[in-house]
Amino acid sequence: MKTYIGIDNGSTGSIGIIDHLGKKDFFNIPIHIEQNYTKTKQNITRIDFLEFSNILHEIKTIRCFNYECLALLERPMVNPKRFHATTSALRALESTLIALELHNIAFQYIDSKQWQKQMLPQGIKGSDEQKKASLDMGIRLFPEFKNEIIEHKDADGILIAEWARRNNL
Repeated sequence: MKTYIGIDNGSTGSIGIIDHLGKKDFFNIPIHIEQNYTKTKQNITRIDFLEFSNILHEIKTIRCFNYECLALLERPMVNPKRFHATTSALRALESTLIALELHNIAFQYIDSKQWQKQMLPQGIKGSDEQKKASLDMGIRLFPEFKNEIIEHKDADGILIAEWARRNNL
C-alpha cells in the first residue's frame, strides 16, 4: 500500500496526493516573490521552502505513516533558448529535491509526455491545449477540487499522482 505524491515541478506547479485509503488532496506549491538585484531590478518567484517542507512533513508523518510513500517529480524544462524559465525551473527543482531528501521521501522523475499520454486525450498540441485538457480532465476525475483546479488553471499534480496509482508504481 502506497501514498502517491504527484509534483508538477516549478514555482507555478501543484501537488497532488492520493493515499492508500483513497484520500486525495490538491494544492499549489507554496511560493514567495522577492526582488532580484541584478543589472536590472526585477522580481523572481521562489518556492517557499519552509512551507513546502512543512507540507511534506505532514504528508510523511500522517499520510505515509507505516506505509510506503513515493513522489513522482515532473522533469523540469531545460532549454538554453529560454534562460530565465530554465533558471527558475532548476532553482525550483533544487528546492524540491532538498525538501524531499530532508523528509526521506522516495522520488522518481517522470517526463510530462509519459503521464500525459495516458491521462489526457490524444492529439493535444501546444502548451495552451495541454493546460486546458489537464484542467478539463482534472475536474472530471476530481470534481471535489474543481475550484482549486480552476484557480490553478491545470490539474497536473493530481493527474501525476493518479497516473502513478493506476500504474502501480
